[in-house]
Amino acid sequence: MKAVVFTLGCKVNRYESDLLLQELENRGYEVCEELVPADIYVLNTCAVTQESEKKSRQAVARCRACNENARIFVVGCASQKNMQSFVKDNVVYIGGTVSKNDILGYLDQEDVFLNKKDFTNLFEDGLLTRPSRTRSFIKIQDGCNNFCSYCIIPYLRGRSRSRKIENIVSEATELSKKVPEIVLTGINTMAFGKDTGETLPDLIRALSKIDARLRLGSFYAEGLTEELLDAFYSLPNFCPHFHLSLQSGDEKVLRDMNRRYTPELYRKKIELLRSFDKNASVTTDLIVGYPTETEENFLSSLDFVRSVGFSDIHVFPFSGREGTKAYLLPKISDEEMRSRKARSLLVKEQLRNIYLERNIGREQEVLWEENLDGYLCGYSKNYIKMYRKEGKEGTVTRVIGSEKFQDGLFVL
Repeated sequence: MKAVVFTLGCKVNRYESDLLLQELENRGYEVCEELVPADIYVLNTCAVTQESEKKSRQAVARCRACNENARIFVVGCASQKNMQSFVKDNVVYIGGTVSKNDILGYLDQEDVFLNKKDFTNLFEDGLLTRPSRTRSFIKIQDGCNNFCSYCIIPYLRGRSRSRKIENIVSEATELSKKVPEIVLTGINTMAFGKDTGETLPDLIRALSKIDARLRLGSFYAEGLTEELLDAFYSLPNFCPHFHLSLQSGDEKVLRDMNRRYTPELYRKKIELLRSFDKNASVTTDLIVGYPTETEENFLSSLDFVRSVGFSDIHVFPFSGREGTKAYLLPKISDEEMRSRKARSLLVKEQLRNIYLERNIGREQEVLWEENLDGYLCGYSKNYIKMYRKEGKEGTVTRVIGSEKFQDGLFVL
């Protein structure tokens, strides 16, 4: 019997899918993460934008195209938001964002079963020992208490809750025997430990003996402290890449978004970080076309982005999510949305090239992860994507960056 676990969305979903893959394999299934012919499909869905929710629904038809007789199980944020939209042919189980492993009790289910559970105040512990790739994720926290005006996720994943440090260290110890890099991830990693009395610096220090590269997932800049940076930079295998969510560089728009910082506070945190490491990679997310964002606000945001000097930016057009405060606001025109996205992408490319040029000739430690079109592809510690003709997947080597990069990519 073959089972596919297909994942849409964030790194937290990816980690939860890895746990499902592990349990299915333990039960004797041949497992896969691609939409190929199989007997069972598990769709781990996403609802962060309208597009991701649409793709989650379309994935059901893609499964049926692979095997019209297969049984399909649906879990995740999109099904938490609207279970009825997944009551379709061949779907026999629909769950939400908690207790995803419940599907294991319904593998022989024939009739549609809806399993909507209330959010738990406790962290659902798992122990991942079967990594499915050369870089493995560990979920350290779930849920969010911030309720940004545009974000549906707190309504779908519940309040912030943290995993115990002891459990995280046990999992990291096992994974480090099998993978060369571990990424700590969560819905709001900045909130780690606030419900348990532990702290993120405590966790980082507890991981100091882990024999693998350690990377932090998405984070809020206001959570950066001198203590936390001391803990990071005391690790022998720390990867100096910080994905610090911004969303807007304009103070008024940030206030309208219910973000809990100002551009000035964000800038001070970047200055603190760069006092530790001038070449650390700082990437971010930028929402363009928020309903209250005027042209003046947009230009102010771009000016701030340029002044920070990010190494890369993920640009997202505003996507209204029913149930959030921003959903009820008048939207800007599609034409203006496209214009702001295009102008933001130009800034993204300019800043990205500046950062890459700064790293020409620097020694880099690269984890080679996969083969793409005849090239071995991998990432440096500061998350520069690199390519080379020879080498072995899953290995870490030290290389000197090429004298130039081609089409925005380092090719060695």
